[in-house]
Amino acid sequence: MLIAQVLNGVQYGLLLFLISAGLTLIFGVLGMINLAHGSLFMVGAYLAFAVVRAGAPLWVALPAAVLAGVALGTLLERGLFRWFREREHLDQVLLTFALILLFEEARAALFGNAFHGVAVPAALDFSVPVTADFSYSAYRLAVLGACLLVAAGLFFVLERTRVGAAVRAAAERPEMLELLGMDARRIHTLVFAAGTALAMLAGALAAPLYSVYPNMGEGFLIISFVVVIVGGPGSVAGAFWTALLVGMVDTLGKAYLPEVAGLAVYVLMAAVLLWRPTGLFARA
Repeated sequence: MLIAQVLNGVQYGLLLFLISAGLTLIFGVLGMINLAHGSLFMVGAYLAFAVVRAGAPLWVALPAAVLAGVALGTLLERGLFRWFREREHLDQVLLTFALILLFEEARAALFGNAFHGVAVPAALDFSVPVTADFSYSAYRLAVLGACLLVAAGLFFVLERTRVGAAVRAAAERPEMLELLGMDARRIHTLVFAAGTALAMLAGALAAPLYSVYPNMGEGFLIISFVVVIVGGPGSVAGAFWTALLVGMVDTLGKAYLPEVAGLAVYVLMAAVLLWRPTGLFARA
């Protein structure tokens, strides 16, 4: 049971990282609070459901979620978020809350309010032996591996490319972009589109694991904000390690201490806020 819960915690934590990475980049670079980020996760899950219901395999839904996320993120940033970037956080909260309502109304009109299941791909519908008397879902292992691959690619882009340097500059030293002659608005659009794509990809991967249902993004959004706060807003590395930590604390807590499991991650967040308000990995 311990091995199973540890693997579940790692897999859950890596899914949280895909959501939290986009959330922390958007907050770190654009300085915006996006409460609708959980709804984007939900859109990715419903997209996976629609693709599978149409008869296509789940593998088709994954690149579709990424491409749709880039398109939707670009549209949202240029059409809405760009005009709210310099406004107060309360205005941003009201904007993104309105988006949550719009996404929910669109979801209800297209899919109704029922719960939907998404079948695990036939090629991964089996268990992999881990020990002599324990096997683990091949699909969950595939999700774990896919998240690690995306995380490695994201770190490579941020740390080893000129685009990544520009994004890090926008988060840490935004005034340098203008001095170097770069268009900050393009960086903002790129970051928002990438964050949206990551959230929708996470939703598509999670669809067979958690089913697809109304308001499914809310729980993931709340726990993702915990990850961002504990790791430090704007820190992708902080989001990665904190997502793993939160995933393990939440999963093991539900398995071994269910009576206090709902409080565990929030106690962790409160302790970090008292000890290091900027987050564990952010600059003091």
